[in-house]
Amino acid sequence: MTDLILEWLIKIVVVFGVVITAVAYLSYMERRVAGWIQLRKGPNRVGPLGLLQPAADAIKFMFKEDLMPAEANRLVFVIAPTLILIPAVMTLIVIPYGSAIDLFGRHIELHVTRLDVGLLYLLALASVSVYGIALAGWSSNNKYSLLGALRSSAQMVSYELSLGLSIVGVLIQAGSLDLVKIVQGQAGWHGLEWNFFHFQPLGFVIFFIAALAETNRVPFDLPEAETELVAGYHTEYSSMKMAMFLMAEEFNVITSASIATTLFFGGWLGPGVGHFPILSLVYFVLKVFVIVFVFVWIRFTLPRFRYDQLMAFGWKILLPLAILNIVITATWVMFTS
Repeated sequence: MTDLILEWLIKIVVVFGVVITAVAYLSYMERRVAGWIQLRKGPNRVGPLGLLQPAADAIKFMFKEDLMPAEANRLVFVIAPTLILIPAVMTLIVIPYGSAIDLFGRHIELHVTRLDVGLLYLLALASVSVYGIALAGWSSNNKYSLLGALRSSAQMVSYELSLGLSIVGVLIQAGSLDLVKIVQGQAGWHGLEWNFFHFQPLGFVIFFIAALAETNRVPFDLPEAETELVAGYHTEYSSMKMAMFLMAEEFNVITSASIATTLFFGGWLGPGVGHFPILSLVYFVLKVFVIVFVFVWIRFTLPRFRYDQLMAFGWKILLPLAILNIVITATWVMFTS
């Protein structure tokens, strides 16, 4: 039992360390990609090729003055950023990053823990962050922050429905909420059994669009539209509290990409995994990187929706398509099983 607890602790430390580093360099990646798209250099001063820019940003956030509005609800104002960041971090423990490796005489599964309802756990945590956003906007006692929070809450609630329905097709095919079993069910010839190619391309498109909206990314960044709302629900935040909001967004991008990889692109599966298990980790990271790159690419390519367009798209287009995907998948499984 002691060995098992020690293994869990080591996994938690390693996974958190790797992902927090990835979160830091995701901000660097966003700036670099923005530079390429906009025909400029991007970060290139702090360290070689600007690679130390995330460290400079972290130092800046730690030493900036932590301001609080005089009329703010102080307790809720402080708690709100943690209500967004902690659920984002907790999602990491159930995502399977690889198959299994033998190390130091132990057979180690490449995930922190495994739940029979792992996917339900992820969806539950994703729905908690809306409370942090709503409370952040309300507790600031700023009309712009409140308006941004209301926009974000309505947007997240609307698109969570489509996001949840988009993965029902995968669950019908896999017959399980266990993320490991979902990945194992996609094992097949050269990736053709991945759910994306195996009757779920529409489900992935719906999931990806809903994930963009859930993370308040372009073209669904209405809650943070700087030109209209002075930055949205986190207008009054500064220093490390502001950093927590930014970190939570980056965490959610990586989590969304990891879930998409697991559900639609075979997770850790790829050529040679059976002979070289460590390749499973490499494949998973590469797939996540590609999806994250698409997140960043879209941010600097598309304009944002008007708010009425955003809500109409979620309820009148995305939701009916998600229901249609469930009907098609259920019909196909019924007649082929």
